[in-house]
Amino acid sequence: MTARIAELAAGYDQSGVFPAESLRIAHEAGLLTATIGERYGGRGARVEESARILHRIGRGDPSVALIAAMTLNTHARQAVQPHWPEELYARLVKESFERPVLVNHARVEPELGSPARGGLPSTLARRTPDGWSLSGTKRFVTGAEGLDWFLVWATTDEPEPRVGTFLVPGGSPGIGITGRWDQLGLRASGSHDVTFRNVEIPYEHVIGIGPYGAAAEQDNRVGAALHLPLAALYLGVARAAQSFFHTFAHERVPANLGHPVARTERFRRTAGEIEVLLTGAEELVFGGAARLDAGDTTYTPEQALGARVLADRHGVRAVELAVRLLGNPGLARGNPLERHFRDIQCAPVHAPQEDISLLVIGTKALNP
Repeated sequence: MTARIAELAAGYDQSGVFPAESLRIAHEAGLLTATIGERYGGRGARVEESARILHRIGRGDPSVALIAAMTLNTHARQAVQPHWPEELYARLVKESFERPVLVNHARVEPELGSPARGGLPSTLARRTPDGWSLSGTKRFVTGAEGLDWFLVWATTDEPEPRVGTFLVPGGSPGIGITGRWDQLGLRASGSHDVTFRNVEIPYEHVIGIGPYGAAAEQDNRVGAALHLPLAALYLGVARAAQSFFHTFAHERVPANLGHPVARTERFRRTAGEIEVLLTGAEELVFGGAARLDAGDTTYTPEQALGARVLADRHGVRAVELAVRLLGNPGLARGNPLERHFRDIQCAPVHAPQEDISLLVIGTKALNP
């Protein structure tokens, strides 16, 4: 599965086309439904297994892995604490076992930026006789072109406004992609800007709705179940880069040496540093995930945030070392290392970003 997705990755990266075939492959392997809870007929994969799944898919194509991560996280949250309308989620599960069904949150806005930095959405949910009408623009909605459900964070127009997540079917009239994703890395992730223009949904298609105020803002301490698998995803990218680095080192035989550069002290030392960086990061991520699954109450949200900070740093640094040592060949578009280098730059971008994570961790450290 990983090998086939990896074969398709370069083409999707060049075209920026939605990676439907790779997602189909992942679905047929049972990976897109792995976190569906046992109560719903799924196998109930938890944090460590989710991290290992995304590590493997990320090694093949991180754009595919990121799209998958959002769907896996939705099912994982529902398995731990049911919050979807029961009949609606039952329908989602039934369809998910039959075909790739993709779900993602739409939270970031042009004016607001990431909710991780505070603030409330300007996207408006207006009451209608039959339900809600949503209007607003969201940014960086991963997998936008292929989503079956948008989970739209919005404010109601009620006399006492509330904030909640509105469940919007992907094919609803009034949904339009208004800004094309054209970034350095993860080019096939389809993280486009999406505008909702008077999109009608039933009244009961809303979850987590509550009073307008600070309590509605994002809590950056929660979400360890997503932070660690996301970190694992990008460590998969770094492992793919390492694999190419090893192949190059064994195949490159300069005329002045007469043997592969893998036998030189310079390459062996760098190979060692890369391995130490990645092994240490994986110990933190998978070890933390295992502690979460075991119900270890001593494992704190700050530790999960810290594991992701270090994993992102180590992954970026490992790929950078490989590129620097290879020189021009490392930046040539004809080999995958150049793509891995671009993709790994996206690791620290996900909310909460490093400065916010460090603020949370430092606040806890100074006030234990």
